[in-house]
Amino acid sequence: MTPELADKDALTTEALVDLLGMVAYGELSAFERMAADARLAPDLRRRAALSEMAAVEIANYGRLAARLTEIGADPEVAMTPYVGVLQAYHDSTEPKDWLEALTKAHVGDGVADDFFHEMAKLIEEPDRQLVLDVIHDQRYDEFAVNEIRTAIEADPATRARLSMWARRLVGEVYSQATKVAGQRAALTTLIVTSGGDQAAVQALFRRITNAHTARMTALGLNN
Repeated sequence: MTPELADKDALTTEALVDLLGMVAYGELSAFERMAADARLAPDLRRRAALSEMAAVEIANYGRLAARLTEIGADPEVAMTPYVGVLQAYHDSTEPKDWLEALTKAHVGDGVADDFFHEMAKLIEEPDRQLVLDVIHDQRYDEFAVNEIRTAIEADPATRARLSMWARRLVGEVYSQATKVAGQRAALTTLIVTSGGDQAAVQALFRRITNAHTARMTALGLNN
C-alpha cells in the first residue's frame, strides 16, 4: 500500500469513528432526555409511550457502541468530543412543557437525523445501514405530529408559540453543528471529498433544509 492510500484509509477510518461516535452519543442523549421528558406528559398513556421510545434509543446506542468496539474504537473516547457541544445545545433549549419537549425532539433531533442520513450515504456497508436503522423511528414521528397538531387544533395560539420555539431550536442546532465541523476535520473532509465539489456539498445542505421545511409543514408550524 502506498503512503497516499494508507493516509486515505486512516482518514476514512477516523471519519467513520467520528460519525459513529456522534450518532452513538446522540442516541444516548436522546434516551436520557426522553426518559426525563416523559415526566412532563399530561397522562400515563403518553408517559408510557415516550418511555417505550426511550428504550428504543438506548438499544440503538448499544448497537453503535458494539460496532465501535468491533472496529477497534473505544465508544467512550469516540463519543467524548460531542459531550460539550450537545450539552450546550440542551442547556440553551430546555423545554418548559410537554409540547416544547415534543417539538424539540421532533424538530431539533430531526435536523440532526437528516444530517446523519446524508452522512450515511458517504460511508460503506454495514455501517451505512446501521446509521440509517438507528436514526429512523416512524413511531415517534407519528406520535409527535399527532400530539402537536391536536394541541394546535385545540388552541390555535399554540401554533405561533411552537413555531418560534422550533426556529430557535434549529438556530441552536446549526450553531453547534458549525462548532463540530470546525473541530472534527475528518468529518468535514469526508463531506467535501465524497461530495466531489462545492456544488454537491451545497446540495446536501439544501436537502437538509428542505426536509426541515417539510417537517414543519407536517406539524402545522410556520417556518
